[in-house]
Amino acid sequence: MNLNLDEKKKILLCEDDESLGMLLRDYLQAKNYDADLCLDGEEGYRAFCAKQYDLCVFDVMMPRKDGFQLAQEIRAINVEVPIIFLTAKNLKEDVFEGFRIGADDYITKPFSMDELLFRMEAILRRVAGKKNKNRTVYQLGSYTYDIRRQNLMRNGVETKLTTKENELLTLLCRHTNDVLQRELALKTIWTDDNYFNARSMDVYITKLRKLLKDDPQVEISNVHGKGYRLIVPPSPEDGE
Repeated sequence: MNLNLDEKKKILLCEDDESLGMLLRDYLQAKNYDADLCLDGEEGYRAFCAKQYDLCVFDVMMPRKDGFQLAQEIRAINVEVPIIFLTAKNLKEDVFEGFRIGADDYITKPFSMDELLFRMEAILRRVAGKKNKNRTVYQLGSYTYDIRRQNLMRNGVETKLTTKENELLTLLCRHTNDVLQRELALKTIWTDDNYFNARSMDVYITKLRKLLKDDPQVEISNVHGKGYRLIVPPSPEDGE
């Protein structure tokens, strides 16, 4: 989902129990997330206004500004950022209120940190997948790739793609800087992952590499035993 392999997803964590908050923050940082901890809703609101976050995790019961109020104010600024609520309560009214405000998930304490991580990752994958599926134009380094037109543009020079090249490059773009599994590509484009189709896909990968060879920052690498990875530098349209 990340456009830069070294880039960490930014998480805003608001939890007034400092011990729990620090434990969660350290756990997320150990899992390669950039997690900021705030101990009340006011501090959380200021942090959100000062920095761009990929996902928010809010305790419901916090001093100065509770999680629901904080979420409402953040939704007025950004309607798309995912929000997960943490609560010690298990009242249906609280759950309904959280989802009414626009929560993406709701976890009741006590919970395992692994469960929180799994839920976060599922939401981030869904958000990334939705964004990618709606896109028809990608900036691949110095190349502009247009799915609908089936072409690559670089320095005003257009290169038309065949249908198979276009389908394969589209899949690679939708897994940019992540692994595109061989089986997924084969079953999506060739409908079968037999030996002959696998050899055919390898040929098309070679063709795409030649089409993209003029920009050294763009690369289609082999991931041994798994598939391929399209590596591209971040671009302004990706919000970086």
